[in-house]
Amino acid sequence: MSSTALTHWTVLGGRSLRLGRRNIEALVMSVALPVMLMIVFVYLFGGALRVGTDYVTYVVPGVMLLCVSFGSAMTAVSVANDLTEGIVDRLRSLDVGGAALLSGHVTASLARNVLSSALVLGVALAIGFRPRADAGQWLAAAGILVMVIAAVSWLSAALGLLAGSAEAAGGYTFVITFLPYASSAFVPIDTMPSWLRGFAGNQPVTPITESLRGLLLDEPVGAAPWRAVAWCAGIVLVSVVAAGVLFRAKTRE
Repeated sequence: MSSTALTHWTVLGGRSLRLGRRNIEALVMSVALPVMLMIVFVYLFGGALRVGTDYVTYVVPGVMLLCVSFGSAMTAVSVANDLTEGIVDRLRSLDVGGAALLSGHVTASLARNVLSSALVLGVALAIGFRPRADAGQWLAAAGILVMVIAAVSWLSAALGLLAGSAEAAGGYTFVITFLPYASSAFVPIDTMPSWLRGFAGNQPVTPITESLRGLLLDEPVGAAPWRAVAWCAGIVLVSVVAAGVLFRAKTRE
């Protein structure tokens, strides 16, 4: 990467962070909603759900992934806004390419979601979550979570380019938000209807959840981390290529 491209990326990443900081409502919702859902699941539903352990221990990885999915909506909306408000044309007149613009949004999304995930983990610790991971397991779990955030952020950027408006971009990210519910994030897969188990067991959120849960609780994880890494790498690759194609199509770059 050239020094000019790095400068563009850094400046546009800072711009995206500043824009996100001004959108107080979206920031509050992207953090407060997962925390509220964790409290609802643990204190309202947790007593009725049998998962073989304290429900707060079981549910934390799923809520962290929900936090990432809610945060992705801001990325998609920001990209869609840039397309519709003329910012892209202005940046192109300054010889700033689409890669720097999209990478700036993804970098800002990564920073926001790391902070919000840390906050959710802090709340979980306050209400009874007790991880048993050693330093290596913490690093592995953090690495997988960062890969997930990067994958979801690039996918959201592509969805923002695909959408015709900011409102549509927010709606498109519902698919990302739905996936944790149809996985092992909140209930074991074997409690689901038979027609749903195949999908739940073979979609990306399940190996990601099982990796985070196993690493944080010092339990066997099997091949789940490798499957999680493969899913994240595949999503990033497809999303980056799709984002490049969509950006050129939208801007005729």
